Amino acid sequence: MMSGFESSTLAALAGSMIGGLTTLAVSWMAQRTQVQTALKARDRAIRQKLYKQFIEEATNLYGDALVNNAVEMPMLIGIYALIGRMRVISSARIVDRAEVALRVIVDMYFSPNKTIVELHQEINRDKLDILREFSSAAREELVALKY
Repeated sequence: MMSGFESSTLAALAGSMIGGLTTLAVSWMAQRTQVQTALKARDRAIRQKLYKQFIEEATNLYGDALVNNAVEMPMLIGIYALIGRMRVISSARIVDRAEVALRVIVDMYFSPNKTIVELHQEINRDKLDILREFSSAAREELVALKY
């Protein structure tokens, strides 16, 4: 049979042990949350940079395709490489929108060059923004990565 002193001591030890385990569990969960947040932020930054590069290269290629018929092969290869990187880290929706924009660019190289009057008309009809769908999908994906 235990004395009152011994049972008080056991209760104190048990309370200390439970308190220590609780502190350890809370610390572990907090650290895990911090790591997950940091990984999400890093992933978001990588995607943001990739999407920015794609938009810049696609815009340059599209501008060239509007007034030239000679395909800029190094730039075309570069944009295909960006889409390949997207296949690894992005959603299928992002890749699909990027491929659609690229098809429009390539098709434009095989079309007659645009005159300044035709460009003006297409701007007024909102037909030159071939990256609108890609940009919207990219924004939605980046916003989802914030949380």
